[in-house]
Formats: sequence, C-alpha cells, structure tokens
Amino acid sequence: MRRHTARTAAALCAAASWVAVLATASAAAPEPSPSASPTGRPPTRPVIVDCFWQPQVRPADFILACGDGNSRLTSLRWTQWDANSATAKGLNMVNDCKPYCAAGKFHAYEVIVRLENPRSWKKQPEMQHYTKMSLHYPESRPDGYTQVMTYPLWN
Repeated sequence: MRRHTARTAAALCAAASWVAVLATASAAAPEPSPSASPTGRPPTRPVIVDCFWQPQVRPADFILACGDGNSRLTSLRWTQWDANSATAKGLNMVNDCKPYCAAGKFHAYEVIVRLENPRSWKKQPEMQHYTKMSLHYPESRPDGYTQVMTYPLWN
C-alpha cells in the first residue's frame, strides 16, 4: 500500500511540474504589428519557436539544447525585433560537461544574439518565425566554439 501511494505521489508531482512548464512556455504570445496586412488582419511579428513548440516574442530566456538543457540563453535584452531580424544582448550559459555533463559546471559567456531569415511556420503557416540564429561572443567563448556560431532554428 505504501509503495503504491509513493508511486502515485511521484506521478502527480511529475505531472504538475510538466503542466507548470507548459503553462509558462505558452504564456508569451506574439505581439501584433500596427500595420494591416492584405488579408485585413494585422500581421504578427516573426516569432522564435521554443523547445515546447510555442511561439515566443522577445523571450528573456531561451533553451538552445532542448534535449539536455546544457546550453541556454539568459538575461536577454532585445534592442530590435522586426519583420526581418531581431537582436539582443545576454548570456549564454554553457555546461562544460567535465568530467561528464551531470557533474559539469555552467559558465556564463556574454553573447550578442541575432535572429534572421523569417519564413512561414509549418505549425501555423500564417505566422512567420525566424529560421536562423547567430551567436557572437565579443570576449571569451566556450571551448570548441568560434567567435560567431550560426544555427538553423527548428520549424
């Protein structure tokens, strides 16, 4: 009986955590642009799609390594977000995975983030999403990284 109760409690805690994560990820919706589109509906600004397949506009944090969370952008301060590109400054928190990822330490690297190449999003074709991200490290950078790293963003 006690084993069944503990298993049920653990399952409920896990489910509650998952709901909290999904609710937080879906809280930010795209902001409409003031100009009208040919369809009569106001167009939306391009979005960036997060690990939970939710559209985000000007997120303060963004996970780069969805599978394990070993690289994420934090403290993002957006200076531009328009129909063509978006730019922010912040930190890239990267796990050194030494001696292995579970025992590794996170290190902060100043980074300039640039989002580009908006295209129609497969999940919501009427919405544009950025498809390319460039990270520029003005000073130090993680081992194995170049000063500018460019990544395709998922659709």
